[in-house]
Amino acid sequence: MERLDLTTPNFTGENIQKLSELFPNCVTEDSNGKTIDFDALKQELSSNIIEGNKERYQLTWPGKAKSLVTANMPINKTLRPVRAESKDFDNTENLYIEGDNLEVLKLLQETYLGKVKMIYIDPPYNTGKDFVYKDDFTQDKAEYDAESGNIDDEGGRLVSNPDSNGRYHSDWLSMMYPRLKLARNLLKDDGVLFISIDNTEIINLNKVCNEIFSNDLVEFYTWYLNDSSEGSFVKTPSHTVRQETEYIVACFKGKKKLSKYPEYRYLDRDDFTNADNDPRGNWMSGNISRNGITSTTGSKYFTITTPTGAEYTRNWTVSHQEFKDLVEDGRIYFSNNGDGVPRLKIFQNEPLDTTQSSLLQNLRSSSTGKKEVSDLFGVELFSFPKPTNLISRLSVLSDTSNEIVLDFFSGSATTAHAIMQLNAEDGGNRKFIMAQIPEATDEKSEAYKAGYKTIAEIGKERIRRAGEKIKEDNADKEGISDLDIGFRVLKVDSSNMKDVYFSPDNTSQEDMFDLASNIKDDRSDEDLLFMVLLDWGIDLSVKIERREVAGKTVYFADDNFLAACFNDDLNEDFIKALASENPLKVVLRDSGFASSSVKINVEQIFKQADIEVKVI
Repeated sequence: MERLDLTTPNFTGENIQKLSELFPNCVTEDSNGKTIDFDALKQELSSNIIEGNKERYQLTWPGKAKSLVTANMPINKTLRPVRAESKDFDNTENLYIEGDNLEVLKLLQETYLGKVKMIYIDPPYNTGKDFVYKDDFTQDKAEYDAESGNIDDEGGRLVSNPDSNGRYHSDWLSMMYPRLKLARNLLKDDGVLFISIDNTEIINLNKVCNEIFSNDLVEFYTWYLNDSSEGSFVKTPSHTVRQETEYIVACFKGKKKLSKYPEYRYLDRDDFTNADNDPRGNWMSGNISRNGITSTTGSKYFTITTPTGAEYTRNWTVSHQEFKDLVEDGRIYFSNNGDGVPRLKIFQNEPLDTTQSSLLQNLRSSSTGKKEVSDLFGVELFSFPKPTNLISRLSVLSDTSNEIVLDFFSGSATTAHAIMQLNAEDGGNRKFIMAQIPEATDEKSEAYKAGYKTIAEIGKERIRRAGEKIKEDNADKEGISDLDIGFRVLKVDSSNMKDVYFSPDNTSQEDMFDLASNIKDDRSDEDLLFMVLLDWGIDLSVKIERREVAGKTVYFADDNFLAACFNDDLNEDFIKALASENPLKVVLRDSGFASSSVKINVEQIFKQADIEVKVI
């Protein structure tokens, strides 16, 4: 029995707990247990690099403080819609965002904060080569020596061994760290981030994830790269160990929780029979008695009467109502001609819910992923894409049936392919967000020869082709016509607004003649609309309707949640007409009013209608 505490509150411990929820990476250990790393906390609250040299248990590297500053630093960019590269732009709930994923993650912070159920990434494995994602983290040798303390005051070397290996890991960690910090913000409280990785960085990645998510919310699984049934194995140099596994690090936002997944466990067995000619096929019986449980309380302790009148009173694995439902469905078998203990009929061709092992097996292989892409394009475009059923398995474990799934190292868009396929199979309504930098393809590659100049072009085309094939393969399935196989393409670009919008004090008199509008000349109304959606934290896949109101074009997002008009010459008749549409929020151009008196009256008109209004 629990004792009364009989002590005053431990406010220090409570404060540490509160801070750990806001800044889990600032909690560390000392001889007395959990404590706050004040240098890390100061760094979180500062836009400058904070120096600190207190010894503690932590993973550190040259450039870590800079990567933290980079994670917290705001950017002046936006997302521009591209209808021509999209598919079913007006109806789809899926997004394909083209741009550096660090910038993408920053742009998504308000709109998708705490809304993503699962994130899967397959980041570039550390091969020691230059990264596409530079972030200005890579250093030349002199900079590295100075920052890591490998030279004395006269510039002489303090260590004899080469430190290329240190920079080799440091650059990769500096690339990953800010992205993982920002990704954590997007997860729902019960969300999970999965990261595919090989043995080069698994230890360092695990430590970084422990810092960002806290130690007890991170675990990793081993994934078998090859399926021997395919007869394919990784080529291995002589006298070495064949590398047949990679890893998946799982980072949970809150409590560790994964669902079971359906597995066809008994298809290869030959001991199933069908003595009663059940139309569902061969079956075997399983025990539903809870052996060893002696409690006589609870919903699973009851009496079952067999068809012959025999009674069995004990604890069962099902409740009384569940048992009656199983009997009604013909899934209970009474042995000894109806006189024996009831047992559950287990059908050979039906899946059973299975708890995931830390060994991810029976998921096909990396060669399967390669074949999935080549079958769609008719040419080999990727060397080591992940198989779609790996992503499907993780999605089922994460219980994403009606949730958002994000992949910000999209590559060939395996995740999008897997989500569409899984929705077709189980009728789910998962939405995907893919993000990919427009990395150029090698001019000697098959992808380049096939006309794909960037990785992003391949990813978008794969989604188009995979979606159509999924619909074709499932044409006879009910509801397949409603399957969302579209996607909105958005591209990271500079702000839609001229510099004067952000820093009017820095504008000279000479510049004023060019500033009839504070919006860049090459930006469309839809560009401005998506900028507003981002700024107001509105879902970027929201339905958008274009209407005419008092002769002006107005965009309504999410029914009447937001109304945006970027036309000029707006008068009071238009303002009143727009207010009568009863939107919750309104955005107008600051330079769009017919006169200064109209502008003065606008706020009062909308205030009386209880409508929030802003201008750009």
